[in-house]
Formats: sequence, structure tokens, C-alpha cells
Amino acid sequence: MHGRLSADEKDAAMAAFRAGRIDVLVCTTVIEVGVDVPNATVMLVMDADRFGISQLHQLRGRIGRGAHPSLCLLASWVPPASPAGERLRAVAKTMDGFALADLDLKERKEGDVLGRNQSGKAITLRLLSLAEHREYIEAARDFCVRAYQDAGKHPGLALLAARFTDTDRIEYLDKA
Repeated sequence: MHGRLSADEKDAAMAAFRAGRIDVLVCTTVIEVGVDVPNATVMLVMDADRFGISQLHQLRGRIGRGAHPSLCLLASWVPPASPAGERLRAVAKTMDGFALADLDLKERKEGDVLGRNQSGKAITLRLLSLAEHREYIEAARDFCVRAYQDAGKHPGLALLAARFTDTDRIEYLDKA
């Protein structure tokens, strides 16, 4: 099954798999989300080193949803000590999505934390890391919340903050 199939063709393939009329479903990552087949128990991800941590976790989550034990195999030819090999070992070591998200954040970086660009390539933080400086960020957030509540008492604070705000980012955060 792949993304170029029509919706009807994909639905027919999934219905046949779900009903047990076909035992093996070969597919691309189109299977990554929105698929729930409780009896699916084995998955083989070829060239697993080409996938990110979150994507591998999503793929693995497609199996083992029923009463039967499941097994996800991550096949790769990369050396175990390579960054990709270490990433695969980390995914194999835990089922904790939060731990994997944290590892993914450390590996790929934050991206534009106040904008739409989620890729780590466009990092807007210069002196801070979300992964390494959580306690500072939380303290700064708490301070800002308290300061905002007292903004009426300190009109200069609003003028100072205006220098650091971008209308597009404010609109983006308001939508969140």
C-alpha cells in the first residue's frame, strides 16, 4: 500500500488485511497514522536508519494493539556506533513516547519555537536550549506571567516588551 493509491484502493487493502483475507501488508509510511488493526502483530521497517525517532515510534505504534504480543524489527546496515545506529538503539530501548520526544528534541533541536517552522534547521534560540535549560525557561515563564499580571502597575514594562514581539508570532501563539 502506498500514497499514490486512491482512497478506495487503500480502504479495500486495509479492509482485506483487517478481515484476514491477506496476511501480509507491504506498505510505505502511509501506514504511519490513522490505522488501527488490532491483530497486526509483526512489523519490519527496512532501512530504519532513514527514519526519525518520532516516525519510528509512530510506525511501531501500528502493531500490538490487540491481545496478541507484537514484534517490530528495525532493519539497517549502519554501524551500531554511528548516530543513526544510536538512534535506532534508543528507539528499541524504550516505548516511552515522552523520552523519545525529548531525545528527538536534543538531536534535531528546537526549530522556530515562536513560529510555524518546526524544523530544527531554523533555530531561533541563540543562547538557550529547550532540552538543556528547561528550569531556566520555566522560571522565566513564571516571572513573565507574574509581571504581565502586574503590567498595569508598570507601564514601561509593556513598552519594553513591545520591542521584542513580532505580530506574526503573537498571532501564531494566540491560535495555539
